[in-house]
Amino acid sequence: MRIRDSRRRGRALAAAGLLVVLGAGACSAGSAGTDSAGSAAQPQEVAGGAVDRDQAAPEKAQPGAGGADLRVDQRAIIYTGTLQVRVDDVERAAREASTAVTAAGGFVGGDQRNSDAADARAELTLRVPADRFATVLEALVRLGEQERREVRTEDVTEETVDLDARIATQRARVDSARRLLARATSINDLVTLENEVGRREADLASLEAKKRRLADLTALSTITVTFVGPDAPAVGDEEDLGFLAGLRGGWSAFLGSLRVALTVLGAVLPFAVAIGVPVALVLALARRRGRRTPPGGPALPDGPVPSGPPPVPAARSGP
Repeated sequence: MRIRDSRRRGRALAAAGLLVVLGAGACSAGSAGTDSAGSAAQPQEVAGGAVDRDQAAPEKAQPGAGGADLRVDQRAIIYTGTLQVRVDDVERAAREASTAVTAAGGFVGGDQRNSDAADARAELTLRVPADRFATVLEALVRLGEQERREVRTEDVTEETVDLDARIATQRARVDSARRLLARATSINDLVTLENEVGRREADLASLEAKKRRLADLTALSTITVTFVGPDAPAVGDEEDLGFLAGLRGGWSAFLGSLRVALTVLGAVLPFAVAIGVPVALVLALARRRGRRTPPGGPALPDGPVPSGPPPVPAARSGP
């Protein structure tokens, strides 16, 4: 009996030990799996965070990229300036202005000068790069005493963008018409498609010409500067009013009307001489003939004309 009890106790202890060993192994495996899963999940989270950050970076950069188009240096702006400067020597100021514009990368687009000592004047049309507009304007002001200054700007950014879109669309339409023309099989289709291609190409050329014109105006600004001598009359609003100003204006209008009348008279005079002289000769000859030939009429009887009433014929008697 004791031997059996000892065997039973041994088996029970062995079973208990086995259960303990199996439980410990299961716990270690679970912890290992948890650690491995955590370690595997961590790189994924890191990678996911990096991807999220990479994806979020462009989104944050987009407003900056879009905002760059709204900056002044990215917009298409046309600058136009008008300036009048009184100088001691008009010719020297005009030469210095031309030199300053050439040094800034521009050129002289127009030059009108009056060398009269009483009213010396030079009007220059200058084309300068847009980024040197203000610099050249200040350099022109330093040549003398500024009397009038006006600067105008025109933002054509939307018009430029619209032209770019229309040009791209028109080019696509031209390409499609050319592809259809290449596949034409009949004479009627060939003629129709050739006309369509020509019309679309003309529209495209017109749009491209407008774009080049805008590009020229935005790339090169225009400055119209007028240099006047020291004895030239000052230009101001006061000169446009008053009795003397009205008298000068009326006299100028009278002289202009007189010049027009003399011009018309000079143009009509050759025709008047060529036509009027023969007509006058014909009329003179007709008058002479009328004087020599008296007009015809009834013949008058010879002898004295009775002054009384004419006799009344006697009544006839019957048969």
